[in-house]
Amino acid sequence: MSNQFKRILVTGGAGYVGSRLIPKLLDNGYKVNVLDLYIYGKDVFESYHGHEGLTEICGDIRDAEVMRQAMTGCDAVIHLACISNDPSFDLDPTLGKSINYDAFRPMVRIAKELGVKRFIYASSSSVYGIKSEKNVTETLSLDPLTDYSKFKADCEIILAEEAAEGFETVIIRPATVCGYSSRLRLDLTVNILTTHAYYNKKIKVFGGDQLRPNIHIEDMADAYLCCLAASRDKVDGKTFNVGYQNLSVSEIAEVVKKSFSEDIAIEVVPTDDNRSYHVSAEKIKQELGFTPKYTVQDAVNDLKSAFEKNLVTEPLTNQAYYNIKQMQEIGLC
Repeated sequence: MSNQFKRILVTGGAGYVGSRLIPKLLDNGYKVNVLDLYIYGKDVFESYHGHEGLTEICGDIRDAEVMRQAMTGCDAVIHLACISNDPSFDLDPTLGKSINYDAFRPMVRIAKELGVKRFIYASSSSVYGIKSEKNVTETLSLDPLTDYSKFKADCEIILAEEAAEGFETVIIRPATVCGYSSRLRLDLTVNILTTHAYYNKKIKVFGGDQLRPNIHIEDMADAYLCCLAASRDKVDGKTFNVGYQNLSVSEIAEVVKKSFSEDIAIEVVPTDDNRSYHVSAEKIKQELGFTPKYTVQDAVNDLKSAFEKNLVTEPLTNQAYYNIKQMQEIGLC
């Protein structure tokens, strides 16, 4: 069956999730425009260079003309581009707001102007804040605790306001992504703990009781494919959590520890980061038939394999794997 959408714009497509998503889109017959600043490397899609379906555009989503160029001819958009996570956002709140919030409504309006049919927005499960409910579902209130999560929630409101006949909107609230990709991040919980276990034989756990929803990067990419393939009536105007295993930080540390034959020490230290939430992904399973396939253990194994094969260069010191360090180095503004 042919794809209902032919050309997809993926903003931030050369990022951590995008580096897995783009190959999957191409392999599934989509034509893809990638719009990215490429601050973490220009060879993310080296093996796809020359692919007739791939167009790479180095540019800023805050530039309206660049957005028009990137979006022309596209009938769907997957918006991944942002300053990711709280520490990166806090590094320069003005920069974070300009990218994560100020650029959003103009981008959505350009999409409508150019005839984009489906707009998929990557929000965050952090918009829920701290919840006492056993399962955090899409029906619960949003109580963001940080500017990063607040602007993610605000953009959800904007997208709902801009919804129109013929312009389908979908909001995805991902859990914390984990696992190996060609544009690797080692500043995410599972990835951090696995890196330190492998190279230092020691894991430092901040707090430990906080629950963290997790999703393997392969499953995260497949969730976007699922949202592209779904019929309008199943996704238009809807919001979906995407997650799999809800584990405390201490439980994640134990999964990592048990993955090594050597003795891995675990040090627990206090933290003021009390964000804790148990995210339910039952809605996307029931309504779209999406079920994750990969576990946190799989992510740990994938990272270990990459380390053993020397696919990762100087993982403890290479700033390209750490968003804050790279942003500081290049002076992104």
